[in-house]
Amino acid sequence: MGIYLNPGNDGFAEAVRSRIYVDKTGLIKHTNAFLNTNEKFLCVSRPRRFGKSTTLQMLAAYYSRGCVSGRLFAGMDIEKDEMFRLHLNQYDVIFLNMQQFLTGAKSQDVMEYLEQEVLEELLEVYGGLIKKSNAGLADVLRRIYANSGKKFIFLIDEWDCIMRERQESEVLQKKYLDFLRNLLKDQPYVVLAYMTGILPIKKYGRHSALNMFWEYSMTDQNVFEEYTGFTEEEVKKLCGQFHMDFAETGNWYDGYQFRRFQHVYNPRSVVAAMNSGYFSNYWTATETYEALKIYMDMDFQGLRSDLVRMLGGGRVRVNTRSFQNDMYTFVTKDDVLTLLIHLGYLGYDAGNRETFIPNKEIMEEFENAMCTGGWAEVIHVLKMSEKLLEDTLLCDETSVAEGLDRAHMEAASVLTYNDENSLSCAIGLAYYSARKDYKLIRELPSGRGFADIVFLPLPFSQKPALVVELKYNKSADAAIQQIKDRAYTQALEGYAGEILLVGIHYDKDNVNKPHSCVIEKLTYGIN
Repeated sequence: MGIYLNPGNDGFAEAVRSRIYVDKTGLIKHTNAFLNTNEKFLCVSRPRRFGKSTTLQMLAAYYSRGCVSGRLFAGMDIEKDEMFRLHLNQYDVIFLNMQQFLTGAKSQDVMEYLEQEVLEELLEVYGGLIKKSNAGLADVLRRIYANSGKKFIFLIDEWDCIMRERQESEVLQKKYLDFLRNLLKDQPYVVLAYMTGILPIKKYGRHSALNMFWEYSMTDQNVFEEYTGFTEEEVKKLCGQFHMDFAETGNWYDGYQFRRFQHVYNPRSVVAAMNSGYFSNYWTATETYEALKIYMDMDFQGLRSDLVRMLGGGRVRVNTRSFQNDMYTFVTKDDVLTLLIHLGYLGYDAGNRETFIPNKEIMEEFENAMCTGGWAEVIHVLKMSEKLLEDTLLCDETSVAEGLDRAHMEAASVLTYNDENSLSCAIGLAYYSARKDYKLIRELPSGRGFADIVFLPLPFSQKPALVVELKYNKSADAAIQQIKDRAYTQALEGYAGEILLVGIHYDKDNVNKPHSCVIEKLTYGIN
């Protein structure tokens, strides 16, 4: 067992022995299918806290020659696969953690340091097949293959750390990419190359030095969707095991969305909540809000306005294709939004090409980042939202209208009304604090149409549900009537409790009092 060559199964064994281990071994079925094919080059990027290193430890334990890993996989999903035994512990694995090399190199060239370290182990095992002692890593691997037929699986962790931590050094980045290309591309000794990091592969002009890689990222995980985070069924099982409320778990940590799996949870935060027994923002345990603030303060083409819309529960159209896959080449606001998707601060709906804030945990990160800097107006609106919700629950129509007037005035410099969608985002922002006790749902299908905003109370909140209808150019009474005529309360089928119907009208011509409000209480439950 080596450090880089066939590192063994200790890391995966620790994961399996942990108090919480969710079986993701089904991923191996896909990597087995890619062995020795044109699709054998995989770059799978995910945010921090999404199990990237654990996945590589699993692959190392499964493939590494010299390990005896059968017992570790006993009873797991991959054991049921007919190809399980065929590939188990049958390959030489080279495991490279680029973060360790970047740190360990100190003043030495990173690539030279890496080659020196890995060659030392290769020479111990295959020294008899290598005649040139000063050959480079790729040359040595070619010689081993030529003399023995042995091929290698490459597992590369934190592949993008040079892009993230040496942002200013384009020379170093290009040298690194050229090194990886020489090591992997068109080399006969490569069985599989699985790289993981936060960012997809860096682009330079029209082409990439690593254009042989198939990319699986937070904008499209493809066959790896199920293994990106925890699925809904996995979280339901954990909630039952640890006696935690499933709905509130979703409110805090759900919201990442792919084409087939519409509910993907932040795995580390779910594990932390289950282990501690309470819900909290565990994101800050591994990253401060300052990292987010840097990008929030960039106001490319109205970026600030888009972020406020998303704080209000809205979604923003985004073009992810122009992003250069680094953390400093920004030309448009779409580039910044795409980076935030890859960092996990935003979710992404590939079908509609829209981005959004995924959950309460991330919402708090945005709020923390706004507490300093030029977001004073928005922060004031958020603070006023407690009073607005209180007035709504008291059915105080006058105070609600006045509260919305004040919220609009405060946020007008960042978010302006020009249609009912803009109004909906603004109302969502004004009711920001409601999300402690409610799940906010915009455009909820119900009856004979879509309810503009529904606030569905979380279990044990003991608060009424709110069905909010907005009118940009009609009266608040008309909004209430539309809720009734189109049976919007059918959206709450299965809910039993009090329901408040809230009709809000915005009059753009009335500068002194632009909002009016009508609230009606339903005294019966929906069964």
